[in-house]
Amino acid sequence: MSEKKLIGMCGIVCSECGAYLATRNSDEALRRKTSEEWSKLFGVKVDPKDIVCVGCMAPKGKHFHHCSECEIRLCGVKKKVKSCGQCNLYVCGKLEGFFKMAPGAKAVLDEERKKK
Repeated sequence: MSEKKLIGMCGIVCSECGAYLATRNSDEALRRKTSEEWSKLFGVKVDPKDIVCVGCMAPKGKHFHHCSECEIRLCGVKKKVKSCGQCNLYVCGKLEGFFKMAPGAKAVLDEERKKK
């Protein structure tokens, strides 16, 4: 049986994310691999011990440290929407820039919008 697709506020699919999968499966090799990939991608050192996340919309549990400061997530939580696709202001300026970095997230949010 397949796992339910977990979608972050911004449209990233948490259930496909290396940090989420490494945490869920206690997979140290994936934690190291994700650490290396993210370090190169974002140009900062991401330590394997920081690759821990239960999904950015989970109210309890460990989250990747960026979740606590992510302006997109914080905005959506404040507005009490399931995802940005459910927001009346979709697509806002915060998302426009983000979609340049993660274009697949827009397609996910467009699908979520149809559920509104």
